[in-house]
Amino acid sequence: MFVKKNKINLLEKAISQLNKIMLEGNFVELSYLLGNKKEMLIRNFFAGISRGVGIGIGVTIITAILVIILQKIVTLNIPIIGEYIADIVEIVQKSR
Repeated sequence: MFVKKNKINLLEKAISQLNKIMLEGNFVELSYLLGNKKEMLIRNFFAGISRGVGIGIGVTIITAILVIILQKIVTLNIPIIGEYIADIVEIVQKSR
């Protein structure tokens, strides 16, 4: 009788540890996603769209900042660098 209770207690402890590990690792959500292919495709589709939009906005902002900095350098009239930067700014403004 004592051996059975001891084994049951060990089994309950092992199950509770396994449950804790699975909850910490979000295995329940992962298994749900792997089982539902349609939801996984929809989630990845929207994630890809949002990443693409974010990259587009980020590149636009960085390019605008660089153009503004280059325009400020041109106004300093540095002889050698100013000519090259003026050409770059002119090319960018023509492409708008």
